[in-house]
Amino acid sequence: MEIKPLSSYQKFVMALLAITQFTVVLDFMVMSPLGDILMKSLVISPKQFGVAVSSYAFSAGISGLLAAGFADKYDRKKLLVFFYLGFIVGTFLCGIAQTYETLVAARIFTGVFGGVMGSISMAIITDIFELNQRGRVMGIVQMGFAASQVLGIPVGLYFANLWGWHAPFMMIVVLAILIIFVLIVKLKPVDEHLKIKSDRNVLAHFRHVLLLKNYRIAFLSTALLSIGGYMMMPFGSAFAVNNLGVSQAQLPIIFMFTGISSLVVMPLVGKLSDKYDKFKIFVFGSIWAMVFMIVYTNLSITPLWIICILNILLFMGIMSRMIPATTLTSAVPNMQDRGAFMSINASLQQMAGGLATLLAGLIIVQKDSHSPLENYPILGIIGAVVMIIAVWFIFRVYRIVKNQKAQPK
Repeated sequence: MEIKPLSSYQKFVMALLAITQFTVVLDFMVMSPLGDILMKSLVISPKQFGVAVSSYAFSAGISGLLAAGFADKYDRKKLLVFFYLGFIVGTFLCGIAQTYETLVAARIFTGVFGGVMGSISMAIITDIFELNQRGRVMGIVQMGFAASQVLGIPVGLYFANLWGWHAPFMMIVVLAILIIFVLIVKLKPVDEHLKIKSDRNVLAHFRHVLLLKNYRIAFLSTALLSIGGYMMMPFGSAFAVNNLGVSQAQLPIIFMFTGISSLVVMPLVGKLSDKYDKFKIFVFGSIWAMVFMIVYTNLSITPLWIICILNILLFMGIMSRMIPATTLTSAVPNMQDRGAFMSINASLQQMAGGLATLLAGLIIVQKDSHSPLENYPILGIIGAVVMIIAVWFIFRVYRIVKNQKAQPK
């Protein structure tokens, strides 16, 4: 398959969305490495920590569903700026929270705005980039995940160890304020979809997108993708500290090396997704991720270098699933439905992740704040089973996209 080059403006948009996504992902991801610190500082149980993490996911999911009806009614740039402003305010509220209750409230507020950011970015990518360019773009934009581990999480943990768990949130606020100025000044309007007339009102448009069979298959596949990873991720730092023998000072090392490897792997997977069969890459990544998920969740006290290697191998598999799957899903909706489709898709992804985190919080048991986490291997088994089911649904998405490409324009 011929790989179409990107224009200079497309490269700028790709970089801008990547760094915007970096702040949003970091805001969510930083809760995991702060898990052990938060549980000890606020004197909360794994179940309560699960609620704190999932509260963001559920509010993000509900917000995305509410936004779906009007997501295709406005310039996507204006929507991006509006929701990013709300995200900045919410992250600031997290940074000044003093109790468990105020932190949960702040996470809910942040989720309302931050949870919609990903879907708006996806809609912009789908509007500006052709299908055989999107694998590379997804690989770069989703590097926000890797960059948050290389730069954000280690720096955030360093600040947290110096000044307390509030510091990482304030760090995100400062960076996000700089980014929003660039968004406002440099990003061109994204409004081509407004030229396609639609007589459907907000509610009718939402219902139309939600009820189409092909869209529903894509939605379900995305939800299943999220559950597999979210099961073990929020309790990763607590598992490393209490079960694997990692110190708080060593945690940034694990995240940094995992992130560096992801920075290399993700663009490579993106290029491969543009050049070769996306479904085959997804299947390979799924098998790889399942194997190392089972291995990792069954570890006990382990040398740091082995933990780093296993983390790298596990996330290589996870990224090799997410990029081709996300690229395939982006090809399903029609242009006039993309905003609503991406909003609903992101909502179900967030809520599935929140449900997985809540379930994990109920499964995980810790006798006291310094005891090992119990039942962690169960999360690995459940995650692997969900990944197997996800393969079937992504195959159905793959067939939908193939049939659409075969139809005459």
